[in-house]
Amino acid sequence: MSEHVYKQIKLTGSSKSGVEDAVQNAIAKASETVKNMRWFQIIDTRGHIDNGRIAHWQVTIEVGFTLEE
Repeated sequence: MSEHVYKQIKLTGSSKSGVEDAVQNAIAKASETVKNMRWFQIIDTRGHIDNGRIAHWQVTIEVGFTLEE
């Protein structure tokens, strides 16, 4: 097994559908420019309320990716 060096970034995704979709949205958008993503960890979950109902979810994640050699 080779040794890896990781860099971490924080992202916040949002979705009207739920937490999992918010995470998927953040990772999908980041994958357009960030390569070699390997893992994520949910840091914070919150939502926006409109007229007494959940309008959308916001999820902050930390993403680790390997640095290219």
